[in-house]
This record gives sequence, structure tokens and C-alpha cells, in this order.
Amino acid sequence: MSRILIDTNIYSNALRGDESVGSTLKKTTLIGISTISIGELLSGFKGGKKENRNRDELDQFLDSPRVVVYAIDFETADFYAQILNSLRKNGTPIPTNDIWIAATAFKNGLKLYTKDHHFNKIPGINLL
Repeated sequence: MSRILIDTNIYSNALRGDESVGSTLKKTTLIGISTISIGELLSGFKGGKKENRNRDELDQFLDSPRVVVYAIDFETADFYAQILNSLRKNGTPIPTNDIWIAATAFKNGLKLYTKDHHFNKIPGINLL
């Protein structure tokens, strides 16, 4: 388990002191995070009372040499379209942002680390 993409909830659980998440992250050589997850986090920060502190903690996390931020590009968008159409055909929708996160994992060949079970609905997803 050396290269993973973390879902937004993994970052949040790590900050809350979830020992199993922390232990897993410590064993990982590359921790990827999607710009979609960063957007979700920033949105949550704006709704809270500790926005500046939360942003500082996120900046520190993103500055780690083990952390890579993955942006959305054309190939990721193509994976998104494939996943969305597959979920529609199967009648198993999941939140749009999570489809983008899954597409990022597919595009970059990363295992997705998440606490959300609806990712199991995505055919071929490689979950941690």
C-alpha cells in the first residue's frame, strides 16, 4: 500500500484523531488528494468557526513531500463520464463529487481510501 488517493472523509477522520486512519496514512509513501476533496474541505471550513486554523492545517498537510494534489483534466473527465454512465445504467447513483474523486483514482492508478460505502457501486474501483 504505497500509493493511495484519499477521500475527503479520510482527511477529516485523520484530523479528528482516528487511529486506524492515522496508522494507514503513516504506512503510505504517496498520499494523493483530489482538488474536488480540497473544494469540499474549503467549503466546510467556510461554514465553521475555525476557518483560518483549518486552512493552516490543510496547507501544512499539502506541503508534505508525500502528498500530491491531483487536478481534473480531460482524461479524468473521460473517466468521470464512463463512471456516471455506468452508474446510471445500473440505477445506482452516488454523489457527483464522489464520481469525480473516483475518476481521479482511476486516471492515476491509485487505490481509493474512503469510509463511504457507496464507492462499492463503481465497477472496477480499487478500494483500500
